[in-house]
Amino acid sequence: MAEETLVSLRPLLAGGLICESTCNRSDTNRFLTAHRLRTQIPDEFNAVQSKEGEVKRKVSFFDWTLLKNYMAVLTIISVFFTLCSFFISIPSDRKMAWFIVLLGLFMAIYVYMWFRANLLEHVTLKINNSTVDVKVGDVFEQEGLKVIAFNEYFDTLVDDAIISATSLNGMYINSKVQDITELDRLIAHDDHLRDNILEEVQHRAKGKHNRYRLGTIFTHNDFLLTAFSKFDPNNRAFLYMNDYINFLMNFWNEVDIVYNGRSISIPLLGSGITRFKEYDAITEQELLELLIWSFEGFS
Repeated sequence: MAEETLVSLRPLLAGGLICESTCNRSDTNRFLTAHRLRTQIPDEFNAVQSKEGEVKRKVSFFDWTLLKNYMAVLTIISVFFTLCSFFISIPSDRKMAWFIVLLGLFMAIYVYMWFRANLLEHVTLKINNSTVDVKVGDVFEQEGLKVIAFNEYFDTLVDDAIISATSLNGMYINSKVQDITELDRLIAHDDHLRDNILEEVQHRAKGKHNRYRLGTIFTHNDFLLTAFSKFDPNNRAFLYMNDYINFLMNFWNEVDIVYNGRSISIPLLGSGITRFKEYDAITEQELLELLIWSFEGFS
């Protein structure tokens, strides 16, 4: 299985809501602005999943955050050497040699920090009474509950049109579901899912017809199947940012009902083929921060 960025939670949820009912665009902008002020995720943690499914890094050699952190370290070292210079006298004929040594040391420190940023694969956060592990790994190998993102119809047809075989959704259906017909039956007859049907879309040529509220969860063994993405008439997954915020708000409500004290592993939702309309420049790091922020707002 392909590795990707995972958020593993050992949560104690308390049921606080980020918005009342649903979020509109202005609510979304306020949410994004307010929560960007209090991130706890190190900016160096930029492990993301490429479209080919391989883990890649995107901390460039001259990354702004890396430079900012380096300057902070450099300031401390400079203060130390300045204090030492008051007590240690360097002969004039050796000052150039010491300068070259210090320059090499500073360069080595920067290269070390750059390599460390690119090799960072695990961060542990404490949010209220919960432990949050952000790491790179295979969601299928995690303990406890695992979240799998479906579309808003809970489609199970893996034909590279409705669901791609290389997506996490497709890999789950192909490798973890023994009887797809039985899964479809369970979904269709689940009382909780029935309560979250928004409409019946009869004109769909392929796939199911019941459209569910985003964030709705169906528990199947130790997997939490959740309605994550909308589908356009050409079966392309998309979301507006306010849809994503509404998804997160409802998702945590649903998790609070079903998790029963178990740990939960969540892939980086939205980092695959889902298109974010009106927010084309959103990065995987921002998606990761939004996921953590929304959990913090709910817990």
